[in-house]
Amino acid sequence: REGSQRRGLGMCHLQRRYKKDVLPCPEGPVPTVSITEIRQYLRAQGIPFHDGYSCLHTPSLFTDAREDQPPAATNPPYTLFIDKTTGSFLCTATLAEGTWQDFQANVELQHRGVPPASSEEDTQQAREDARCIWDRALPLWELLDEDETNNTKAMFGISLVTDTTLKRFGVRYLRTAKSLVFPWFSPRDATLKGLKLVRVEKKGDAIAYVEETLPRFDSYRNLFGLPLIGRRDTELVLTGWELDALALHQATGVASLALPRGATCLPPALLPYLEQFKRITLWLGEDLRSWEAAKLFARKLSLKRCSLVRPGDLQPRPLEALNQGLNLTKILRAALPASHKSIVSFRQLREEVFGELVNTEQVAGIKWARFPELNKLLKGHRRGELTIFTGPTGSGKTTFISECALDLCMQGVCTLWGSFEINNIRLAKIMLTQFAAQRLEDQLELYDEWADRFEDLPLYFMTFHGQQNIKTVIDTMQHAVYMYDITHVVVDNLQFMMGHEHLSVDRIAVQDYIVGAFRKFATDNTCHITLVIHPRKEDDEKELQTASIFGSAKASQEADNVLILQDRKLVTGPGKRYLQVAKNRFDGDVGVFPLEFSKASLTFSSFGKSKARLKKMKEEKALLAKKAPEGGLGAAKKAPEGDSGTSKKP
Repeated sequence: REGSQRRGLGMCHLQRRYKKDVLPCPEGPVPTVSITEIRQYLRAQGIPFHDGYSCLHTPSLFTDAREDQPPAATNPPYTLFIDKTTGSFLCTATLAEGTWQDFQANVELQHRGVPPASSEEDTQQAREDARCIWDRALPLWELLDEDETNNTKAMFGISLVTDTTLKRFGVRYLRTAKSLVFPWFSPRDATLKGLKLVRVEKKGDAIAYVEETLPRFDSYRNLFGLPLIGRRDTELVLTGWELDALALHQATGVASLALPRGATCLPPALLPYLEQFKRITLWLGEDLRSWEAAKLFARKLSLKRCSLVRPGDLQPRPLEALNQGLNLTKILRAALPASHKSIVSFRQLREEVFGELVNTEQVAGIKWARFPELNKLLKGHRRGELTIFTGPTGSGKTTFISECALDLCMQGVCTLWGSFEINNIRLAKIMLTQFAAQRLEDQLELYDEWADRFEDLPLYFMTFHGQQNIKTVIDTMQHAVYMYDITHVVVDNLQFMMGHEHLSVDRIAVQDYIVGAFRKFATDNTCHITLVIHPRKEDDEKELQTASIFGSAKASQEADNVLILQDRKLVTGPGKRYLQVAKNRFDGDVGVFPLEFSKASLTFSSFGKSKARLKKMKEEKALLAKKAPEGGLGAAKKAPEGDSGTSKKP
């Protein structure tokens, strides 16, 4: 039965929409629109509107006059929301949605007397798969006996969550997959649109929660708990996890919603559903990463109505607070306002400073899983920093930085690639090979499996190639930060982006301006930028230094980190490569460590080599098993030994 459930998920994969992971080129058919232009158009068309926090509210074009509406229809309900930043719209009454250009087209059709078409897509297969799983799942209080119910609750840490709360939110349990099932009901007609399945995996003493969704993550936009929100509710708590929403509502009685992808992103398509609230408190988790995400999301939601719960020992995530017997209402009342004045005193910074002293590991940033030596020097990957990366031509700068970025992306860091030197297809092929840590050319039957997993990463590409104007690039990055909550941008590389248009002017001055623009963007948007710059032409026998970076000293001065890929050329064979951390503004630690390139997996880390060795060992043991006498004692003993620890699929 578990197998059939997994096959159901697979069926949904076949029906998925193609993921829009390539940002539209500004020269393409989707021009940007300003809030001023939107207001002028609405006034010119005689469409009434009023300002919301992040959207403009207008009467819907997609709803006809209904019998249940009051006779005086002079004040129609404002159920259509237009995003102030992008111009995209959503009608909460019919779920019709589209771009600003789609909205204008529908207005023109209405003037001609043509009814607008609904924009809801056909996701019938995903809904059928979700319905199949939902019907097989059971409410926790309807399991075979009380012991099974208690053991299941204990496994997920929800022993204190009552059956009444679980029933109110419609939580079920799929016994065959040992997963909690959270429903996604349509806010329009309460039909089942999708599901999220959460299961527990134990890794030693640590417990990890693994999530799967129907439809896939890029199409799963469920604000869990939305059907329980009343029209008169004006206060809301946004959480990063469904179980946190259960704990919060049970302990405080306040309206609570869970974001579909936790602290990873807040899709702009969800903003219209949050317009009715005058106060929103963000309590996303218990680590510094969720705190940074909360500050980023507050900008989208309007700072003046947002408050943030700062993570700490006495303010863990809501479910943990419930289990520890803490007063959740008191924690909510102590939430900090998201907005602040331009000048502050130390008294206002005191808690922030204390938080950084307590959480030194988290302040250091996200650790690389594939490059432990880099963690020892840089301590981690931090938002709001500018990293300059350089190295000799042909040394593997793009290959190395793509693995570094992939490592972080696999840990949930939303990443935007601007590859101006090589095209996106070639870059994606390199990253997919690094992701699988093997040559897929030799095993094409595994391509779909790895491609499906790779597609779920929060990874996006700019469609630029070659010379581009810096303003166009910055505008695209700004769009990506708003739409996809990008926290890491890779620009490869500066010289190709500049092109040859500045040959007649001072190229050094132009480069300084571009570096300054990236520095400002990183600071203003709390986003890490990795900028690849070619070095000056120097003697191959000499090692590169910070002064070797092309241009003036501004690049190295503005940078928080300077990384140099050194390549020692040897007469007898390929050179030895190592990475040098030449600048580290965070704590000053600098140094070098060796790198060894694996051509099969295109990796510089030990991750690729260890997987290659493991694969070779499995092939050798399989060969020995074939050579051993069939049914022999030696073969019988060796089989489990060869399989131990390698039975899991990569």
